[in-house]
Amino acid sequence: MASTDRVRLVVLFGGQSAEHEVSCTTAAHVLAAADTERYEVVPVGITREGTWVRADDALAALARGRASLPDSLEAAGTAVELLPAVTPAADGLPVVVLPLLHGPHGEDGTVQGMLELAGVPYVGSGVLGSALCMDKIKAKEVLALHGLPQVPYVALRDTEVERAGDAVASAGLTFPLFVKPANMGSSVGVSKVGDAGELPEAVALAATYDEWLVVEEGADGREIEVGVLGNADARASVPGEIVSSHEFYDYDDKYVDGTCGLLVPAPLDDAATERVRALALEAYRALRCDGMARVDFFYEEDGRGFLVNEINTIPGFTPVSMYPKLWEASGLAYPALIDELVRLAVERHEHRRRFSTKR
Repeated sequence: MASTDRVRLVVLFGGQSAEHEVSCTTAAHVLAAADTERYEVVPVGITREGTWVRADDALAALARGRASLPDSLEAAGTAVELLPAVTPAADGLPVVVLPLLHGPHGEDGTVQGMLELAGVPYVGSGVLGSALCMDKIKAKEVLALHGLPQVPYVALRDTEVERAGDAVASAGLTFPLFVKPANMGSSVGVSKVGDAGELPEAVALAATYDEWLVVEEGADGREIEVGVLGNADARASVPGEIVSSHEFYDYDDKYVDGTCGLLVPAPLDDAATERVRALALEAYRALRCDGMARVDFFYEEDGRGFLVNEINTIPGFTPVSMYPKLWEASGLAYPALIDELVRLAVERHEHRRRFSTKR
């Protein structure tokens, strides 16, 4: 597909996870920024109940002009069938799907698998990379095999919550600890635990969101993030730093209060900058990522150095989110970032089509 061809860009948003609202806000900003000369933008929402809908209000707002778009889209409108909603129509216009679905049932490889079966190019990592990065436990296991530094942790199933205290003690973890659902983002269900007495409540909360839980030892360090962009030839952005206004960088700090600080570029010396960018690329490749991801680190300057925290394959994507800000500081403006992601989606799709399925 030539770069001058017009593309039908299906913006997929909403979803059934606890991060539904975040996705709706992200989608509004993408619609406002996408070049309408280059893209026929089709917003498709997924309701909290899992119904796929054409976002009629968003389409009407787009027709009136970008200034008419709300700050957040609503996953409501005319119901549509899944595959016809994302596959080429009779007009033959090339289609690329941009999934902006955070958390389970969207960021975890499920939607990516459907798009693979449909044979449609889509932005971001494939089934395996998406699933690995979504599951914090499996991601940690793979990163450990590749020798990447992390905090000590233990994994638990929701049927094992009563033994959380024993597991923590056996692993020698020291407080404070962080208890998280293994398959969730945006700090949903995450608790900071100061002592053993607080552990049962934190574990119970995490178990309301996922079957698998991870209990991590806290890191006394700065929070550094790096954007990665690309397929086989991925590149890393300048690093950024999160300065939380809360006890830790929780959901309210990210999306409700809006009081956390984002330092872009992060105040790091040249050696530390190059080190964290190299680690981000190592983690990206180890977890089979494509297209885009944000790699999050803790940085203990006088201790263990950089520690990989997690990788987000569909990071927050509003113009004030860390991932677009990192690339803006690296010389790639928000609309151009969208263009590059679409290009990478087509590149990956065409590359994978070259492999034979015949004996």
